[in-house]
Amino acid sequence: MKVLLVGSGGREHAMAWKLAQSTRISELFIAPGNAGTAELGTNVDIGVSDHIALVKYAENHKIDLVVVAPDKPIVDGLCDQLRHAGITTFGPSSAAARVEGSKIWSNDLMTKYRIPTAESVAFNISGLAMEYGRSKPEGSLVVKADGLAAGKGVILPETYDELDSAIVGMLDHGAFGKSSSSILLAERMTGPETSVFAFVDGEHVSAEIATCDYKRAGEGDLGLNTGGMGSYGPPEFWTAELAAKVRCEILEPTARALVKEYSSFSGVLYAGLMITKSGPKVVEFNCRFGDPETQILMPMLESDLLDVCLAVAENRLDGTDVRWSNEPHTFVVAVSDGYPGSYSTGFEITGISAATEYGVVFHAGTARDLNNNLVTSGGRVLGVVASGSTISKSRNAAYTGIEHIFFEGMRFRRDIAERAIHGRS
Repeated sequence: MKVLLVGSGGREHAMAWKLAQSTRISELFIAPGNAGTAELGTNVDIGVSDHIALVKYAENHKIDLVVVAPDKPIVDGLCDQLRHAGITTFGPSSAAARVEGSKIWSNDLMTKYRIPTAESVAFNISGLAMEYGRSKPEGSLVVKADGLAAGKGVILPETYDELDSAIVGMLDHGAFGKSSSSILLAERMTGPETSVFAFVDGEHVSAEIATCDYKRAGEGDLGLNTGGMGSYGPPEFWTAELAAKVRCEILEPTARALVKEYSSFSGVLYAGLMITKSGPKVVEFNCRFGDPETQILMPMLESDLLDVCLAVAENRLDGTDVRWSNEPHTFVVAVSDGYPGSYSTGFEITGISAATEYGVVFHAGTARDLNNNLVTSGGRVLGVVASGSTISKSRNAAYTGIEHIFFEGMRFRRDIAERAIHGRS
């Protein structure tokens, strides 16, 4: 089979790594890919936003399956365009992708179908939003841009002044462009957070898997929000009872709700959850695999990724065996100095071979220079994922691996999975 994977980050390298293990794939193409994916297949110089070129490439090269990984092309309808051209595609329609593409639409869906989430109110006028905000206790609200914002569209203000600044920044100053022309003011929930993933085909929901990720740039969850600094799984608080509750109250009802709203979901559904005192509640939904979670999910997926993606794309997930490993995994991300703000690129990367003695290295922002040297080309550069019989062992292996890697300005958080040690030795 010929497979085209759309995307260029660490998530896509992990998915390419897993897809390449399938004996049924004769050729793997990645558009546009990175230096890591180039070692697993053929990179194609087409950006994820060039839908016409991607469809044409799939047609001309007789691609048997297209896997669309990033959120924006999914939300913008790439999967619809591919299917319209008769190409078998893994990824939800733009209608179903509204669970991520519009937080307001998603919140309305959850409210209508009584899927547990935070109390939220939508606004598009800053004055009304600020008035509402000050009617609530200081520090009790979260400000969310309605649309996609590269994982940075959520602000947790501690004071009324910070709340007003966030509201004005989004609604009046276009902090996230059209994505923040409307906002949600949501009740701030407390409790441990987890990301839960399941393949979905209409009302059919596969076995689920839970992970924890780290979005803040600094140790102790301080600093700016980033695309993700690391992840681990399974969470120390994840139990069979909790999994069953999440499945019964969130995953399956959401799949059914989308079918009822003529937005049947086909792909992987990502539920970001808060485990509150009153039970699990949805923080947000995403319409694709997460990043950095995918970098541990692919090593934890015991089933053939190609088989599962095809089953979803061909509407036969029901009866397909989806198996996940319970072995602990830890993933640590190395980023460029200055990220998520301004940063420089083009620095040579060394130590990859030594790092692979301890885990798998997944590339994100990497490229080859004119001398074929591996160099940095983005903010999140790469990461190391490692497994072990305990979370401590997987964590130690991941950190040992990443400490063998070097590039100028490299930094990484040193507390990934640290909190889990108390729950899993």
